[in-house]
Amino acid sequence: MAKSAVQEFTKGLWDEIPPFRLVLGLCPTLAVTKGVETAIGMGIATTFVLVCSNVIISLLRTMIPKTVRIACFIVVIATFVTVVELLMQAYAYPLFLKLGIFTPLIVVNCIILGRAEAFASKKNVVHSLADGLGIGIGFTLSLAALAMVREVFGNGTFYNIPVFGPSFKPYTFMVEAPGAFVCLGLMLCIMNILGKK
Repeated sequence: MAKSAVQEFTKGLWDEIPPFRLVLGLCPTLAVTKGVETAIGMGIATTFVLVCSNVIISLLRTMIPKTVRIACFIVVIATFVTVVELLMQAYAYPLFLKLGIFTPLIVVNCIILGRAEAFASKKNVVHSLADGLGIGIGFTLSLAALAMVREVFGNGTFYNIPVFGPSFKPYTFMVEAPGAFVCLGLMLCIMNILGKK
């Protein structure tokens, strides 16, 4: 059982990394990756909601009627999104303001609802916890990687710290919406090449 829980955890770090392998969660991926700070903040918030909702749904899976399961999943997910919002307002208010509408939109993030439907509603608590943690960390790492490329080349900074000299002219295209699509496309291409090897 411990071995299979480890496998459930590690699959989210490469084999099923949400934006690059499953091609899910692209709205927040494109929107919050202008900077590493917001990308990591969104990743941690999503991971918290994913882990907590997976555990609760796994615990209640035999009690939830199949006819209303999606509505029940959304209620559980929305509860933890509310918790995340309140915690961010209390302890990370500047980050909460930067993430804006994308924090409440975690409720309808297809990664979380997809894991609830495809995994947590069918598996035990340990496997659901491992799955949520692995997918969440994979999502956070992928957001951070995309944000790092966009921030470094688009602003000339990393985590708001300048990395190039004063003569560097940033490629502002990278921090605009089209730059997000181009950067994501290039990273998907790299992941596909690496995946084939």
